[in-house]
Amino acid sequence: MKTDEVYIKKSKINSMPKKEKKLVIFEGRNVRRIWDKKKEKWYFSVIDIVAILTDQVVFQLARNYWKVLKNRLAKEGSQVVTNCNRLKMEAEDGRMRETDVADMKTLFRLIQSIPSPKAEPFKLWLAKVGHERIEEISDPEKALNRSREYWQKMGRSEKWIQQRMMGQEIRNKLTDYWRVSDVEEPGEYGILTNIIHQEWAEISVKNHKKLKSLKTENLRDHMTDAELVFTALAELSTRQIAETDEAKGLEENKIPAKKGGRARLELEQKTGKRVVTNQNFLPKNIKKKLK
Repeated sequence: MKTDEVYIKKSKINSMPKKEKKLVIFEGRNVRRIWDKKKEKWYFSVIDIVAILTDQVVFQLARNYWKVLKNRLAKEGSQVVTNCNRLKMEAEDGRMRETDVADMKTLFRLIQSIPSPKAEPFKLWLAKVGHERIEEISDPEKALNRSREYWQKMGRSEKWIQQRMMGQEIRNKLTDYWRVSDVEEPGEYGILTNIIHQEWAEISVKNHKKLKSLKTENLRDHMTDAELVFTALAELSTRQIAETDEAKGLEENKIPAKKGGRARLELEQKTGKRVVTNQNFLPKNIKKKLK
């Protein structure tokens, strides 16, 4: 049996990430979202959707468009604005900031207020995204397969995909430990993650994303094979040290987080090459704009 097949079978037991996938892609553009477990529905970033429908790549201009539209809809007595909530989502600078979000029903009504040739294809995409989540609740293996298909479409190699999935499993086990060890989500998770990253990469998560010219994209989806391996090794080591020390709470877990990230130096000394690079998987048209 091939290694890939062995790994897939093991992953079926725990294939769904503990955190829902916070980014989805529409025609190469990112849309942030949050899954509400109680209401069993997605909430999407309104500004991200406005940016797509108005074909706007500058965040501030999309934000201004939404501000004007929101005021107009409010004056007209539209329920669209009333039904929009404000939730914290990761901004371009990596920080969690409040932004307007809406569920699918509200978004369908909002789309009607924005003249755009992308309105109809976006509606179809939105309906598909919502339907997929319901399927994944009843059959988690579908989430695993969709992730593989997504990475394959983006041109990732089978080796890279296997490493990415293995790394997610290791990450899940680490956050499982934090969850039962009085570490609060999401703020303290982010603090510990950054400590681990700083130790193994000698660079913060935020600056690593800058190095790769990333904004809202998932850093791990743009890591090289070596970066994925050392991220996974650092998080595996962190969990094992924390379990041995029976670390509780944020402060105690900072110690294994620092110890767990120191496995990169020997390889760099032997090869003379840095593990952390500016290599990413951004589309060529995006890279040209960044230059």
